[in-house]
Amino acid sequence: MNDTNQQYDRVVDSAAEIFFKKTKDYGTAWRVLRPISIIDQIFIKAQRIRTIQELGEQRVGDGIADEFKGIINYAVIGLLQLKLRPEDPEELTLDQVQPQFLEVLAQAKELMQNKNHDYGEAWRSMSQESFVDLILMKLQRMRQILSNDGKTLISEGLDANYLDMLNYAVFALILLAE
Repeated sequence: MNDTNQQYDRVVDSAAEIFFKKTKDYGTAWRVLRPISIIDQIFIKAQRIRTIQELGEQRVGDGIADEFKGIINYAVIGLLQLKLRPEDPEELTLDQVQPQFLEVLAQAKELMQNKNHDYGEAWRSMSQESFVDLILMKLQRMRQILSNDGKTLISEGLDANYLDMLNYAVFALILLAE
């Protein structure tokens, strides 16, 4: 498990570095995104990965690893948007958003550790294609939750789906690096 924790940290640190640099470049422009827009951004990235997997080629520079990092960052954005209120300022400083971003990553890591305990790191035997399919399934679920005004009867909400997608993307990146 220690190796997994270290691998996990390396992946999320890499994604966080990109997020923090983009925050310096763009500010927190993502604050204008509604839930469906964040879901669609993750969909675009997952669909691109799937297309590259199926065709075996890509024509745009960013590779599969970059798209998985984008999924991690958009999942964090989705979770941050759920926590932030509409009346909170759209523009947050890096000093304001960085601790919140890191808090979400810590929450995701704790979930990963708990699930790894129960599932015995079954993800290590999964294919990259499965991670993408699971992310796409989660996105369909989230669209349904939004069409139900954010309510579920017995299912997990948007937050749990974002956390799962974040962890699927981390797992895929760990396996890509191995």
